[in-house]
Amino acid sequence: MSKRAKIILVIVFITFAGVLLWLGSKNKKNIKTFDTEKAFIATIVKKTVATGKVIPLEEIEIKPQITGIIDKIILLEGAKVKKGDLIATVRVVPNEQSLISAKGRVDNIKLRVKNLKISFDRNKKLYDKGVLAASAFEQVELSFEQAKQDLVNAQNDYKIIKSGSSGVGLANTDIRAQISGTVLEIPVKEGDQVIQSNNFNAGTTIASIADMSKMIFEGKVDESEVSRLVKGTDIEISLGAIEEKKFPAKLNFIAPKGTEEGGAVQFKIKANITLDDNYFVRANYSANADIVLEKQDSVLSIKEALLRFDKKTEKPYVEVKIGENEFEKRELELGISDGVNIMVKSGINTTDELKIWNKANKDYEADDDPRRD
Repeated sequence: MSKRAKIILVIVFITFAGVLLWLGSKNKKNIKTFDTEKAFIATIVKKTVATGKVIPLEEIEIKPQITGIIDKIILLEGAKVKKGDLIATVRVVPNEQSLISAKGRVDNIKLRVKNLKISFDRNKKLYDKGVLAASAFEQVELSFEQAKQDLVNAQNDYKIIKSGSSGVGLANTDIRAQISGTVLEIPVKEGDQVIQSNNFNAGTTIASIADMSKMIFEGKVDESEVSRLVKGTDIEISLGAIEEKKFPAKLNFIAPKGTEEGGAVQFKIKANITLDDNYFVRANYSANADIVLEKQDSVLSIKEALLRFDKKTEKPYVEVKIGENEFEKRELELGISDGVNIMVKSGINTTDELKIWNKANKDYEADDDPRRD
């Protein structure tokens, strides 16, 4: 063999050895090591959150019994009132046509009373002399008394149209509280015109009053969760304005009919809230209700981050350590989840060591992630 051939053979051998060494170091570098953790016993609670607000259980709107102008507002918003307390007064602005008509009716009845009085006096003299029969006199007397009563009624109607009150009992111009509670709102001011409530008009609201000691939560839940709700369930209410406190409540109403909002059907729910005397809860505070849909006590659980799903069967599985950096696939039967931990019905036990996928060593590259099926 020539000297040149020997040199070429040596160079090829050295190159081949270098390649082998490089490949070996690369394979060694690519060995991935994973941490493990075990299943544990925990209580899994599945919840849903309903958004809504806190409102008084009893709230009424006070409306005037007569059309007019707000003359004076006695109380302010936030005032405590008892039933019958005066809130405001209304000055009547009479309808000119109605006033003239009522005045004409009074004048006509006065003429009739005057004529019947003359007839009554004449017939009474005849009755006293024994000329007129008792039955005839009684008929004249009845007509006279009826005319006097008609006059009283007509005069009262005229007073009501003119001033809003007949002078008997409480005046229609006085706006009084219908229940005891707190004045939530007075949406009018002095000088505003108000309209009485009738069959064709709801009337002007002068004040709204509510009992602030009885509050309820009113919110909405999605149709996918409403079937799991049960009346009487204990829930917790969190208020945006009182972050450090949660108020206990009891679910007492689930709407039988939903409404579509943004493409999803929502159902109204209500719950009675137990208030705390150390906190003043105002009407229309925004609130969230934590509602327990399902609960499993002391069950075998794992973190949801350990789960993988077969891309063909879509069944959940984990990988269990069987040797040094060796794992086998185990399919699981799962239960409820709280978003962090999930219940395991079968497939593993508390002694199995489960692969933590997102805790490979520092040489582990994302491109080699087995979750990328």
